[in-house]
Amino acid sequence: MKIIETVTYTPQPINRGYTDQILRVDLTSTAISTSNLSPDFKTKYTGGRGYALKLIWDETSENTHYDSPDNILVMASGPLGNEPRFPGSGKFIVGTISPLTDTFIDSNVGGHFGPLLKSAGFDALAVSGISQEDVVLIVDVDQGQIQIVEAPTFGDQIDNGALSYGETLLKRFNNGKLDEDVAAVSNGIGASNTRYGILNSLFYDSRRKRMRSKQAGRGGTGTVMRHKGLRAVIVRSGLHKVGRNNPADEKGVKRAGSSLKKVIAQVDPKQFRLRSWGTPVLVEYMDKYHILPVNNYQYGQHPDAKAIFADVFFDRYLSKKLPDGCYKGCNLACAKGAENITLRYGPRAGTKVGVDGPEYETAGAVTCMGIFDPGFIMEYNWYCDEYGLDTISMGVTASFLMECFQRGYLSKDEVGYELSWGDIECADRLLHETALGEGFGKICSRGVLRAKEWVAEHYSKKTGKPYTEVIGELGKFAMETKGLEFSMYITKESLAQQGGYGFALKGPQHDEAWLIFIDQVYNELPTFKMKAEALKWFPLIRTWFNAVGLCKLPWIDVRHPEAANTDNPAKNLPTLEYYVQYLNATTGSNKTLQDVLDDSERLHLLQKLINLRHGKGTRESDQIPLRAMGPVFFNEYEARVDYYDRWLMDQMADKTIPDDPESRHALICKLRQEAYDKLCDEVYEAKGYTQNAVPLLEMVENFDLLDQQARRLLAMFGIQRRELSN
Repeated sequence: MKIIETVTYTPQPINRGYTDQILRVDLTSTAISTSNLSPDFKTKYTGGRGYALKLIWDETSENTHYDSPDNILVMASGPLGNEPRFPGSGKFIVGTISPLTDTFIDSNVGGHFGPLLKSAGFDALAVSGISQEDVVLIVDVDQGQIQIVEAPTFGDQIDNGALSYGETLLKRFNNGKLDEDVAAVSNGIGASNTRYGILNSLFYDSRRKRMRSKQAGRGGTGTVMRHKGLRAVIVRSGLHKVGRNNPADEKGVKRAGSSLKKVIAQVDPKQFRLRSWGTPVLVEYMDKYHILPVNNYQYGQHPDAKAIFADVFFDRYLSKKLPDGCYKGCNLACAKGAENITLRYGPRAGTKVGVDGPEYETAGAVTCMGIFDPGFIMEYNWYCDEYGLDTISMGVTASFLMECFQRGYLSKDEVGYELSWGDIECADRLLHETALGEGFGKICSRGVLRAKEWVAEHYSKKTGKPYTEVIGELGKFAMETKGLEFSMYITKESLAQQGGYGFALKGPQHDEAWLIFIDQVYNELPTFKMKAEALKWFPLIRTWFNAVGLCKLPWIDVRHPEAANTDNPAKNLPTLEYYVQYLNATTGSNKTLQDVLDDSERLHLLQKLINLRHGKGTRESDQIPLRAMGPVFFNEYEARVDYYDRWLMDQMADKTIPDDPESRHALICKLRQEAYDKLCDEVYEAKGYTQNAVPLLEMVENFDLLDQQARRLLAMFGIQRRELSN
């Protein structure tokens, strides 16, 4: 590989979970440098998402877009990552300005890359600038070097694939071998041709004897990476051993990890069975409770759904002998994998591949297109990973376009073929066209927001109907908010999850506020007040996980037996106590759970300020499509008529209910919108915001975020003095 720039270095040792150094790379000038963090930096911003937020707040502006040279791509773990003695410690985040939302996005991803980067001496990697040629960044602890090299080529088929390219690159770098001391992040051709390209985190699985991958899937992080000319980042370090975080209290770390592992071992086999089945176990639950997205979220249940229940994947594809995880020491091990899957479609038809997945979200993206074929879900999973595409955004955008076709907004002449529900060949063709930037895939590649605008413009010209009227019609079933596609949960019957999607700062995904289970399945948020309180509390604790380098699933998906004896079982406080113990044992702090929540609220406010700066932070940005609230079209109402009529009677109490179904349908939609508006009022007040969703000055000041930029920004919304807070 042709060397463009080389620097030598000695890795900074980890002390109490931190190295206090950031690796900076400017691809325009090919400059490589390190910066030491001041002592209060980690105190205020924790790690992971917090570090990314602070760098982007300080070093970008409202004029920074995803393709701007000053946009920063940040990869950061946290103080609690890189510890096999505690479950789920392989996580890191990738943060940047998103091609979809035009504001801050971060995506949480597992694998070995985050821990290896920390053991290489860096709490974060910050990449700016744009290279004139494709390059690879190499951080090699064993050689004491950091290099920018010209990205090698291996032939079109390999060069186009994030997985193929990454594995071939690692073998060349590592003298033809693969081992656990080397990991990489890479992107594929889909990141060149779409706004929702992903970043693959590649790591070697010594039991399967192959490279595996996890994905930073949401918001187009891979698109940003590819636009910068960065094909891959490789890290090699032989320093990642148990205890390398050099915690303040070794025994405390062991004790907290042992306690959580014991709960997982005892409880998971009786609850979700994630160790055996992985997240596809959710398909059966979602279908049972009318939450599984079908035909672009029109329906929440389907008679064919049983064909893709978790037991089907377990029996046909998954190994019974190899419980999988994305990092060492996690006994939840929910990251599934399958071997020798023969592809049936596309340019690699007939090839046998290893598939990492599927996750529930990928299965839901396929059912959203009306398809219930487990083999196609596996294939869709692999091709999206190979191309470097977000399975969620790809599936939701395709589903939106299918409904546009169903309702006459698109024709066969415009698409080139029929976009039909349940048609595997149609869905497969659109997938490959999108990844390769061909045909109608060029429209699908834009994501739902921009595809909606394209359809509205063309339909308006074709029919003479005003553009504003058409865009309003499409907006009812275009499943995006803030420019990001919805993740795979029907929210029509869960007001709490409607808010979870609408108020999520980076757009409607389950990372910030996954409340659907505790609200709709467990019914643990029965009152309006409880829903509003949950919409403040849960995003804060979830933000903390993304800051410290930990996976949330051992907390949220494995309910501690003692949680039932607490005032709010859904918070799973006994398990959270293990996390606080682990934090204090690692960093030497003496924090309480409330301290953790306060640390997270600071980051949450900083992200809100970035959103306001980029025009995505007010009440208008929190609005969700009508379909997320209720039955947009009469066919949706008819499919759940008993439920909706019962709900309407409860809402109307002694008032008269219309006799004709069409009027009842219209009234339901009106009341659902009013309920969401009321929820906005309540949650904004609980968060310390104005009714336009702008933080009050004292909130920002109390969390020590009122710098000059924040003061100017709040002044634009009339928030200048404390006296104005009322």
